[in-house]
Amino acid sequence: MMTRIKSIKSTIAFVICSIAIVNNIQTTNACTNYLITPGATTDGSAFISYAADSGSLYGTLGFYPAGDHPSTARRECYDWDSGNYLGSIPEAAHTYNVVGNVNEHQLTITETTFGGLGQFSSQKGAIIDYGSLIWITLQRAKTAQEAITVMDELMQKYGYASDGESFSIGDPNEVWIMEVMSKGEGELGSVWVAQKIPDGYVSGHANQARIRTFIQNDPSTSRFAHDVIDFARKKNLYNGTDAEFSFSDTYDPVSFVSARMCEARVWNMFRQVAAESDFENEYLDYVKGENLTNRMPLYIKPKEKISLNDTFWFMRGHYENTYFDMSVDVGAGPFQSIYRVSIVSIYLFSYIHLIISNTNIIYIYIYTTTGKTVDMER
Repeated sequence: MMTRIKSIKSTIAFVICSIAIVNNIQTTNACTNYLITPGATTDGSAFISYAADSGSLYGTLGFYPAGDHPSTARRECYDWDSGNYLGSIPEAAHTYNVVGNVNEHQLTITETTFGGLGQFSSQKGAIIDYGSLIWITLQRAKTAQEAITVMDELMQKYGYASDGESFSIGDPNEVWIMEVMSKGEGELGSVWVAQKIPDGYVSGHANQARIRTFIQNDPSTSRFAHDVIDFARKKNLYNGTDAEFSFSDTYDPVSFVSARMCEARVWNMFRQVAAESDFENEYLDYVKGENLTNRMPLYIKPKEKISLNDTFWFMRGHYENTYFDMSVDVGAGPFQSIYRVSIVSIYLFSYIHLIISNTNIIYIYIYTTTGKTVDMER
């Protein structure tokens, strides 16, 4: 009898613990981006893959035709997630064709939400949310670096109405990561940093800010808001030197959950392509959430060129033959299935890690350049 009571108590404790974990991570997203520069691909194209985690938006594909607009024209802005009207801004004199997350100049912008510090999660009067930021920029910019300039101008002038975001920004020649954090209440705008991925290298992000320290005197490789460090000091978030400032550690400190559920998705691609033979084991303690100081690099050099088909398989990954292998954990059941019925079952029965292609994904696409002009109206 005593054994049965102990067993029941253990079961109840497991359920309570599981519910607590789900409550703690219920807002965690599952967007994933992999960034592969032209010098790292088999055909010399840039690849950016994007899994968008927002099941309520299933089936959406935006189209914005090119146009010439009068000086009085306004561009209305709606929150991408809720559909709420945020306001309007002056329209550009000319806008480019945009389908989905790419425009006629083969500029693409995708995202993953990292959230960041909760004290900056709202900004009264802000008109630009992260969705508006993507599509307005695609209508107005031709290159990745021009896109960064446009995004900064939009946020500082009209405010930023979203949580922390990592953006992948790519054109036929360059691939960048830009990470953005709202300034919160009392001041319109955002702080941000953008890092170019060196040609021949690969990167990724998955709902955890990844840019740490960055070069501060070479805008061809690193760009940032002029007050990204001073703002942190003003808010008592940082008191070190400029050179030691880390965007990720300041505005989105890594946690057990973000290492295990978010960074593990980046690790799963990195381990397959890394030139270092022991990359998988070197950072396993980090993505298990056991050693949060053992951060992975922002980008790595692959051991060989990566094809478009390889990228498809990265996005289909289920941690096969790793510590997180979903075919052998308790959630797999008697038939060693890598699939789960719902997000909750992934949280409870896969030891708190998350796959890329889960049931809440609205779409997955892989952007690839061609180097040729694209007629998007055909």
